[in-house]
Amino acid sequence: MEYDLLTVAKRLNERGFLADVAKTPEEAKTLILNYIGDRSVGIAGSATVRDLGLYEALIARGNEVYWHWKVEKPQVEETRIKAIGADVYLCSSNAITEDGRLINIDGTGNRLAGMIYGPKTVILAVGRNKITKDYESAIARIKRDACGPNARRQGFQTPCAITGECHDCRPPMRMCNVTAITEYPSRRHQAFRIILIDEDMGL
Repeated sequence: MEYDLLTVAKRLNERGFLADVAKTPEEAKTLILNYIGDRSVGIAGSATVRDLGLYEALIARGNEVYWHWKVEKPQVEETRIKAIGADVYLCSSNAITEDGRLINIDGTGNRLAGMIYGPKTVILAVGRNKITKDYESAIARIKRDACGPNARRQGFQTPCAITGECHDCRPPMRMCNVTAITEYPSRRHQAFRIILIDEDMGL
């Protein structure tokens, strides 16, 4: 089902988020780079951010950037912590309901920590494929379209990585450990921006 992104942006703005609609990934990239300016940036694990080429663009123009996908394994945890201490936190959302709530599931929790109580400026890049009707359909979408592929990307042998379906598993590398519903920006946030992209992007 396709949603009117302008309507979803309106619902997000009514909740206190700062939402824009980008017609193309390139437009989204330009908006995000302009919003960031010369500030330091922490990036969570995000296929959308990767596919937009934001890391390379930020590095090329001299921003200080912390992204654990770009370091060797011994530096991953330190980089995650530095990312949460940056000026801006950049990531995506697993799902956004049509009434403007963000639904996210983490295995490690660094992304949710950064979004909820990290930098005072948060920017999300979200493809149209992540818009869902309600909480229940958001959870179904995440477990169907995000958890298994993310587990496979990281080389985890979870049941969802093998079968593509959720088994409510208990292994150490379980993907669904922390679930958060963000209904409004927290009192800590100075700017919580969401760029809705009129293209399917990310997991």
